[in-house]
Amino acid sequence: MNDALTLMLTAQDWLNLLAHYLMLSLLSVGGAVSTVPDMHRFLVEQQHWLTDAQFNASIALAQASPGPNLLFVALLGWNVGLNAGGWPTGLLGVALSLLGILVPSTALTYAAAQWGHRNRELRAVRAFKQGLAPIVVALLMATSAIMASANGTNLSNWPLWLVTAATAVIVWRSKIHLLWLLGAGALLGWFGLI
Repeated sequence: MNDALTLMLTAQDWLNLLAHYLMLSLLSVGGAVSTVPDMHRFLVEQQHWLTDAQFNASIALAQASPGPNLLFVALLGWNVGLNAGGWPTGLLGVALSLLGILVPSTALTYAAAQWGHRNRELRAVRAFKQGLAPIVVALLMATSAIMASANGTNLSNWPLWLVTAATAVIVWRSKIHLLWLLGAGALLGWFGLI
């Protein structure tokens, strides 16, 4: 995350950051990671508050760390704040991004879970639950495409694409634990094979 930007964010910019995460919170069906494509569009492409390298490093670091899957949102906010002036604004970025992504979805999830439990026998409730699965899969595939494009979308790095495809098939069709595959990928990377 070396290629930091120098930003001058106004109060309106900070409110825009909060508002965007409030909106994404209600779209984050399947978890916050399903909204990564729009976070990238907003933070990197539209606002230019983060570089591609900062964005991808934030997600990779958070996903590799133990703890909740939501850590990447805090790191994205932290990096926006660091680019805007240092650790005090970094803390502001963390607070606004986490507040924005957590509060609406938590309140809505609580209310919907209570209502869904009371009405779990209704056909519409069962259909709604089944209809969410393809949406979650599509959002996760879009996230994968954004993350994969950091290494180029052509097949010049074919060993990486081959390992990715093989890992997906092995996870799908076998009972081999994902951590073994992550370890194997780390070894391949260590020896420069991918």
